[in-house]
Amino acid sequence: MIEQSVWLVPFVYWLAAAFIALGYILNFNRGEAGEQLTAHIALSAAAIAFLLSLALAIMGLWQGPPGQVILGEWFSSGMIELSISFSLDVIGLSLLPVITLIALLTLRFSVNYLHREAGFQRAFLLLSLFSGAMSLIVIAGNAVLAFVGWEIAGVTSYLLIGYAIERTTATRNAVRVFVTNRIGDAGFILGIALSLYWLGSVEWPEIARHGSELETLAAGVVIMGFVIAALAKSAQIPFSPWISRALEGPTPTSAIFYGSLMVHAGVILMIRLAPLLQQAPAIMVIIALLGLLTVAYGWLSGLSQTDIKSSLMFATTTQVGWMFFWCGMGWFTLAAWHLALHAIWRVFQFLASPGLVNQIDKPTPAVPEWLSRQRWLHRASLQRFWLDPLADVLLVRPTNSLAKDVQYFDEQVVTRLVGLPIYSRSVSSLSQWEAIQQQKPGGPVDVNQATGVAGRLMAWLANLLYWFESHLVLREGGASLWDSMRRIGTLVERVEQLLTEPRYLILLVMATFAVIL
Repeated sequence: MIEQSVWLVPFVYWLAAAFIALGYILNFNRGEAGEQLTAHIALSAAAIAFLLSLALAIMGLWQGPPGQVILGEWFSSGMIELSISFSLDVIGLSLLPVITLIALLTLRFSVNYLHREAGFQRAFLLLSLFSGAMSLIVIAGNAVLAFVGWEIAGVTSYLLIGYAIERTTATRNAVRVFVTNRIGDAGFILGIALSLYWLGSVEWPEIARHGSELETLAAGVVIMGFVIAALAKSAQIPFSPWISRALEGPTPTSAIFYGSLMVHAGVILMIRLAPLLQQAPAIMVIIALLGLLTVAYGWLSGLSQTDIKSSLMFATTTQVGWMFFWCGMGWFTLAAWHLALHAIWRVFQFLASPGLVNQIDKPTPAVPEWLSRQRWLHRASLQRFWLDPLADVLLVRPTNSLAKDVQYFDEQVVTRLVGLPIYSRSVSSLSQWEAIQQQKPGGPVDVNQATGVAGRLMAWLANLLYWFESHLVLREGGASLWDSMRRIGTLVERVEQLLTEPRYLILLVMATFAVIL
């Protein structure tokens, strides 16, 4: 049956990405000569995914939606059971062709747009990964499987925003976007954990069925984690600043990420959780208010923009804010229609924007007169309501401080405990560590120097074993005793040598902590 092949939709994208990566490693699709092969692989996968999603939609229209399709067991431990399941309901069958069509159009546009770019193969690899992730988010039958697509989409967006790796601004903004989305991921994980604890399942139909049995407060607590994830991924207030930093990516990534697909992932999640949301009216009010705030933010900030990509970005923010407002009001069908139509229209605008810039010879429209008269409001619009510095204070600085504290703990406690050397400057990568080792006249540190608590313990144990061998193994005890003791001594010496090796030293320390805990 065709619904049993639904897993092929995300899989063909990831298979294409794996082939592109393998070709790059084996050096048969690199450079300009390899662009045609790379493009053919990615476009073929996208076309297959679109045709398959179209066939599934037609089957659902003709025979009715199959609903939940379970292909097998993924994980089972005690009361926790996770299935490889897909939701071929009205939502999945309606949105999947839209997702795959936009992916196909964007990949085709990228063939010419990224021609002779140094990162051509890298871009197509990441776009294929992202397309598969978005398809999985739409059709995943449970929250854990959707979270897999959620994470892959987040990582690929980070890598494509920092596509121009030689530019500090691009890589820095990519990190800002990544950190902001990690906050939403924490909310998603919280929602999954609470669903397992209170509802006993993470399958979307089970969450909807058992969610109606929860009390209002419990339903609100469960849904709150998912709401935080949705707000962060869709750049809603207070997480809106990340979307302006995503402008650093090339136009195809702008179109597919914050123009048409990833920015709508939060709306898709809210539509999936509609039955549970209706059990928490207070949360729906909060969603509606945050949606209206985002509408106001996007509209007013967009009035003072002078470039086409920023204008489209704030227009997208405004429209997605309306979608959250529809969800907060309980109009989930309207939100789904709005999502599909807006995604198709916005991807066309973003992909056409480079050509429009060259064709338009008129000056940038002036700021509306009523806004220019309100100087404080105009200034706030130009500064994007100071959400960027606010995000620095609330998100970036605490994250940097936490990273420094963890590094300090690692250097001053863990490193001293294990007995490894402490460098005067921080080491953030393996290459930096190797460079430091090459600069040291003595080469890598010798673990047998017996530094640190664990090192001294190993040295004491080695001395004790040596004393045992020297004083208790006597020749006068007879040849047989001597041979036996010599074999035991050889064995003990071998164990001693093994214990002084770094991997066994660290393993012993870890085992000690495990026993203590």
